[in-house]
Amino acid sequence: MAMTPLLPDSRTESDGSAVVRVLSYNIRSMRDDVHALARVISACAPDLVLVQEAPRFFRWRKKLAALASESGLVMLSGGATAAGPALLCSLRATVERTEDVLLPLTPGQHRRGFATAVVRFGGARLGVVSCHLSLEKRERYEQGGMLLDRIAGMGVEHAVAGGDLNEGPGGRTFRRIGESLTDCRGAAPWGGEHTWTRNEPHRRIDALFVSKGVEVLGCGVPLGQPGVTEKDLAAATDHLPVLAAVRVPAA
Repeated sequence: MAMTPLLPDSRTESDGSAVVRVLSYNIRSMRDDVHALARVISACAPDLVLVQEAPRFFRWRKKLAALASESGLVMLSGGATAAGPALLCSLRATVERTEDVLLPLTPGQHRRGFATAVVRFGGARLGVVSCHLSLEKRERYEQGGMLLDRIAGMGVEHAVAGGDLNEGPGGRTFRRIGESLTDCRGAAPWGGEHTWTRNEPHRRIDALFVSKGVEVLGCGVPLGQPGVTEKDLAAATDHLPVLAAVRVPAA
């Protein structure tokens, strides 16, 4: 695995702005190697983790809390109460509020939801949304609109959102979100591109987006990073993670 230049470390600038490291990761209900999963997350040194397919059934809170603890993080919101999406954060974050949102249920489809929060890093205030959109095209497109509506209604100037979109950049829903938000990978490519590599063709179906005014310093799959091994990535879950470093202006 070739070495990829490191993303900037988390920090708070003298003007109150903050460099924040954000990770999006579909963890497949922690059905795989949980210790490998924790090692990958910890090695990425994130301030925020946007989780998809968090445990939703027996002792789900205990399982998610154990993953957070082993990764050096704490639970923020979501899980079963958001139908799978969840948020983890480092102790660097000051939490202002959280809310778990269930989306309308389409007969025959899985229940979907958003895990949301508003947090502060130094003088920077940031809305956060983790999502896992539908496999069905029409429902997915509607949920993309709901994601944008949710961000618009959070009362924040700056936001980061992302997760498993179940489609690539050429898809209608991906493009819809990208018309209002900045696709982090598109703005500042870094690391690997494809997040689904279990079968051909390999695809980028997991993504991070930021609102206007948030500077993207780099975004991609953290291949070749210290502590992130091919063995752990393969053992942890069936998706690859997306890591971004962004600079959020002071509120």
